[in-house]
Amino acid sequence: MTARLADIAAQAGVSEATVSRVLNGKAGVAATTRESVLAALDVLGYERPVKLRRRSEGLVGLIIPELENPIFPAFAQVIAQGLTRQGYTPVLATQTPGGSTEDELTEMLVDRGVAGIIFVSGLHADTTADISRYERLHGQGVPFVLVNGFSEGVRAPFVSPDDRAAMRLAVTHLVSLGHERIGLALGPERFVPVQRKIEGFTRTMREHFPTGPAQLIEHSLYTLEGGQAAATTLLGKDCTAVVCASDMMALGAIRAARQRGLTVPGDVSVIGFDDSPLIAFTDPPLTTIRQPVTAMGQAAVRALLEEIGGTPAPHSEFVFLPELVVRGSTASRRRNP
Repeated sequence: MTARLADIAAQAGVSEATVSRVLNGKAGVAATTRESVLAALDVLGYERPVKLRRRSEGLVGLIIPELENPIFPAFAQVIAQGLTRQGYTPVLATQTPGGSTEDELTEMLVDRGVAGIIFVSGLHADTTADISRYERLHGQGVPFVLVNGFSEGVRAPFVSPDDRAAMRLAVTHLVSLGHERIGLALGPERFVPVQRKIEGFTRTMREHFPTGPAQLIEHSLYTLEGGQAAATTLLGKDCTAVVCASDMMALGAIRAARQRGLTVPGDVSVIGFDDSPLIAFTDPPLTTIRQPVTAMGQAAVRALLEEIGGTPAPHSEFVFLPELVVRGSTASRRRNP
């Protein structure tokens, strides 16, 4: 028990005596200190004493498109942790090819009496989708928050990264390295994040090259194979750098370059998007735009809990600034002799 007390005390930044008082339910401990000790228990994997366990406030649904792209499990982890800390039980619902649709998952969660739902990269991001589904959900009295994507017609809080700023960061970095023929590989154009990335990309390219190369943009799937296909086309147009709308696509772009006998970053520079887990350990380590997953996930949880608590957040979009993380997949453009 002494070793455990020492571990918890070190994690929480308090004395062992304070930990003991909290675990035994003694008075005289500040609320913030008590929460720090309980959080330390959770982080270290210790079970809370029964009398200190928070009563569940109910279920909250989390709908994500898939689990293969590591950015979605990253979002799920942050959101689930935030909900759990507030006493809610997260219910993860994942769409699969040929499996349940977003509407079916939503209906299932509503039938189970969830207190609210968080949608990540759902149909709200598709400009061709029927947004009346969200109005119906609103009419059922189910609070919800939408992550990655925006629609003027949906009355709910939105949480997004600044996709336009992300492309400015990527293009400016490549231009500083001497690249001029810069390609963009991204998903289908009907999605709001795609449209915003195109806006940011084209605007920044025009600022640097008013009479420069034509738009070098290829649409594909957000997969390794999709990135490979798009990059193959862009490299065929003599691009010396490729910006990708996901890290998975960027790995496909690197594969496409190598299949053409090109090196990354010697012959071709590649930038990803997300900074998903383990991406720093690829070969070469991937330069990418870091999506602020932790801040976005926490904001989504806060907004939903405000909705559940009866103080709805305004119908607006909370936009978070991304960050350029420079690693080993970008370098100065190799000049032909």
